[in-house]
Amino acid sequence: MWDGIVKLTSVGNRGLLTIVAMTLSLFAWAADKPPEIDSNGLHLVHHSDLRIVYQLPGVDFSTFDKVILLDAYVAFRKNWLRDHNETDPFRVSKRDVEGIKKRVGEDFHKAFAAELEKKGIPVVDNTQTGPGVMIVRPAIINLDVESPDTMQPGINTTVAASAGQMTLYAELYDSVSSQMIGKVIDPEADQGFGGQFMAQNRVTNKAAEDRIVKRWADVLAKHLHAVKNP
Repeated sequence: MWDGIVKLTSVGNRGLLTIVAMTLSLFAWAADKPPEIDSNGLHLVHHSDLRIVYQLPGVDFSTFDKVILLDAYVAFRKNWLRDHNETDPFRVSKRDVEGIKKRVGEDFHKAFAAELEKKGIPVVDNTQTGPGVMIVRPAIINLDVESPDTMQPGINTTVAASAGQMTLYAELYDSVSSQMIGKVIDPEADQGFGGQFMAQNRVTNKAAEDRIVKRWADVLAKHLHAVKNP
């Protein structure tokens, strides 16, 4: 069981790029219709609250009552850094990018775990594999922050209708067999306040991120509870 956790947490650059490529491919499918069965043998779930959900047939989700939440891989949308520095060169540095990615990953883990705990789904550490424990391996990709939180003095503010957007790619595994039992792909944009233009800064970025992450956690928790209490 421990070997399975090691394999899932020790993902190299090639594996992370594969995640991004697979997700972009799924978005291309979504423009028309995603395939009913994916390359891992997972079946498309119709009428889901998320954009794309796949599930392994025959899996009894009612047997899972705990979650191991792995650290989230975070990647900005293509050319995000170039675009933000186009009119103001060097406004955002590569160091800023790495700092934002680190904070987004940490914030995601904290907020997602807190929401699951509120719904009665304990989040345990990766030494507690066993029956009834699901592994969630998340990635935040296509991250697009309207007003990036840089290391420059003061608060960087941009006037916009939204703080930005990001996409969740998450794989679900049985911690005993390390078999993938589900997959989620869901792009979400901050809706702000009804499209009104407002000052966006590191504070509004965090608030928008928390709202989106809360929804993702709510959907997962609701699904598990629905299975357990039909």
